[in-house]
Amino acid sequence: MSDNLTKNNTLLSSKGLFKRYGKRWVVKDVAIKVNKGEVVGLLGPNGAGKTTLINAICGIVIPTSGHITVDGFDVVKNFRETRSQIGLVPQELNLEAFEKVFQNVSFTRGLYGKKENPQYIEKILKDFSLWDKKDNRLRELSGGMKKRALIAKALSHEPKILFLDEPTAGVDISLRRDMWRSVRELQQKGVTIILTTHYIEEAEAIADRVSVINNGEIIITDNKIDLMQKMGQKNLTIELQDPIDQIPSELSTYSLVKNNNQSLTYSYDSHAKSTGITNLLQDIKSAGLKLKDLNSSQPSLENIFEKLVRESA
Repeated sequence: MSDNLTKNNTLLSSKGLFKRYGKRWVVKDVAIKVNKGEVVGLLGPNGAGKTTLINAICGIVIPTSGHITVDGFDVVKNFRETRSQIGLVPQELNLEAFEKVFQNVSFTRGLYGKKENPQYIEKILKDFSLWDKKDNRLRELSGGMKKRALIAKALSHEPKILFLDEPTAGVDISLRRDMWRSVRELQQKGVTIILTTHYIEEAEAIADRVSVINNGEIIITDNKIDLMQKMGQKNLTIELQDPIDQIPSELSTYSLVKNNNQSLTYSYDSHAKSTGITNLLQDIKSAGLKLKDLNSSQPSLENIFEKLVRESA
């Protein structure tokens, strides 16, 4: 997301959002802002509050307190206006088993007060490789095809924002990549997308920004690349010419990790005034070890996610 986006670009925002079930606070003081045309990944462990947050935004559950607006409309006070701008793909495959694909997607469009548009429905079904299944009953589709049908239904009324709740859970990697491609194509067409996912590589592959939620609270929201640069320490992999049984005691202060008998890993803060690499290499030489190769790498989004969740527990 570009930093120079103005308020006019904001499509979704919430402030002071709380949701309680009984004595348990499921969503706590959540403030978010999503701009038009971006993809935001909402990451969090099971029970973190992801689905409840989405349901509150979509008007399925009423917040205990706080405000949510979609394109300037309050989701509670202006339910019809906001709901017509939102498409939701839930985790569950809740499809009408005996209806035909084309009929079902067309009917969903009508539920939002949209006029019939067979050409548009045809286009959606073709976009998601469902056109040859248009006359099939939904119960005849495979699990992956049913997931595509859910997305087609969610897009039938031409929403401005699409929520994908665990869109690729339970599907194979091939279909998962097809879904990623579809998300990118939707973004290119101007659709704003928020997806919850357990697959860190999914957010890393398609999200512009990432929000991490745990225990009902947003821990951090940031541009994916900036987050990886700011939160992730770098790793220096040190390959040795000769195998070693254990790390020499002279190197104990560096907290090295022995990957195998000929490889060590040193973690360091690339933004620190001193990384300690120069001293480490000198001490490795003094310990009688000979270097074969060095390789520096940035930790993945998964490493950062695990660290943030661990720290917020």
